[in-house]
Amino acid sequence: MQLYNTLSAKERETLLEQAGEDRLTLSFYQYAKIGNPKLFRNHLFVTWNEFNVLGRIYIAHEGINAQLSVPAKKFNDFKTFLDGIYFLKDVRLNIAIEQDMKSFLKLKVKVRNKIVADGLNDETFDVRNKGIHVNASRFNELIEDPDTILVDMRNHYESEIGHFQGAITPDVDTFRDSLDIIEEDLKDHKEDKKLVMYCTGGIRCEKASAYYKHKGFKQVYQLEGGIIEYTRQVKNKGLENKFVGKNFVFDHRRGERITEDVIANCHQCGSPCDTHVNCENEACHLLFIQCEECASKMENCCSTECQEIIHLPYEEQKKLRKGIPNSNKIFKKGRSEKLKFKK
Repeated sequence: MQLYNTLSAKERETLLEQAGEDRLTLSFYQYAKIGNPKLFRNHLFVTWNEFNVLGRIYIAHEGINAQLSVPAKKFNDFKTFLDGIYFLKDVRLNIAIEQDMKSFLKLKVKVRNKIVADGLNDETFDVRNKGIHVNASRFNELIEDPDTILVDMRNHYESEIGHFQGAITPDVDTFRDSLDIIEEDLKDHKEDKKLVMYCTGGIRCEKASAYYKHKGFKQVYQLEGGIIEYTRQVKNKGLENKFVGKNFVFDHRRGERITEDVIANCHQCGSPCDTHVNCENEACHLLFIQCEECASKMENCCSTECQEIIHLPYEEQKKLRKGIPNSNKIFKKGRSEKLKFKK
């Protein structure tokens, strides 16, 4: 039984270009008790591989978190398959605002301890006791209320390029960092304020809303479907759009434009820019914001040191990628000291 990819990302990219078929990029999540995540993982991989599904899917005892692309002609088959799984029947599918047939190049279904890395180990904490889900219309009403505190549950590199007007945007690198910081900052408002949260597609708010209820917050709300679904509802219903800029997404696109506002800047020259890239040096691979001019000048690298490395023989570059210390910068997400105009 084949439970792994046999083609490289480059080979898959070539095949996708040759096929020229429409694909749908989408995401979904569901908290549910999965007794045997490994067995479930195998079942998903075998079936989705036959459907030519590509993407990144995490399975854990607590549920599933999926970001993927599926051939448009296979979407109905894919949906029927999901509906045949009792805890995924009629699960909300967040269809991407902007479609790209190369948003994912491989199928990766992995078993993890958690479907979202939250660092929570409290046995008395019940993720099913979540906050109130609100649609775009109700969300707009809530954030106009002076008794509302609006919090962005995403990381700094996400909110840097786009966020809701008036939102608190924690300066954190990871979701787990934000949980305790937000609780401490808002500890005096557990009873008198409405805590309203949002994230990309809803999964982080699902966990956070239950956590904050567990911690004593009385009025907890979350934007159902996150920024992705909000944007869709605003467009379809003619609502006022309260989001400004770009929505960061976790695939090869790295972002979906929501409004024409560019609220970030190139981390190398400071000019207005909201295009995330990864450093061309594979030993670095730093995620940062780079304008076209700097990309050309720096050959898609974050620093002159990395620019020198990409011109080394391939075998020398491979040696530089070995070892834990060389991988540390990957997770800095624009924090490198080499970036003069980082946030």
